[in-house]
Amino acid sequence: MNRKFSLCRGRRDAQDEIPPNGFTLMELLIVMSIITILTLLAIPNVPKLFKYAHELSAKKSLQTIQQAQMMYEANYPANGYACKLSDLGGDPASGPPSATTAQMLPPELASGNKSGYTFTIVNCTKVTVNNTDRITSYQVNAVPETVGKSGDRGFCLDQFGTMKFDPAGGTNCTQPIQ
Repeated sequence: MNRKFSLCRGRRDAQDEIPPNGFTLMELLIVMSIITILTLLAIPNVPKLFKYAHELSAKKSLQTIQQAQMMYEANYPANGYACKLSDLGGDPASGPPSATTAQMLPPELASGNKSGYTFTIVNCTKVTVNNTDRITSYQVNAVPETVGKSGDRGFCLDQFGTMKFDPAGGTNCTQPIQ
């Protein structure tokens, strides 16, 4: 009867056993199926999110153009507003700002294409004062490069800052943005 008796014997046995590392095959399959289901639910919303982001970028870009137009009109009062986006842009390395390169817009926006939208200045109204043409009104249009893919709506903004949209993606802006 040389048996050793210990009250902690049960604990030692539990500590001596090392639990297996990693996941079981069943656990991995369950996690992969959950990820697959969540991905399938999210994929149809991705194009909508891109269109929404492009439309939001277009609206903010129109506001940026309108602010640049206000600064242009204040800096070059004899010219009034700019009738070309390139007049609002320009490279600071090319020299000081002028009426044809005012350096008020980033190059991407001054080129007329940004985030899936094409921007143009149209409907410029000229008034001749002292043999100089002065632009007194304008409209900026932003239309999607591919309607339905890069955006669904076209946007228009006038010299007063009134922004409207065309639900068909064109330049027939009749509905006000709320």
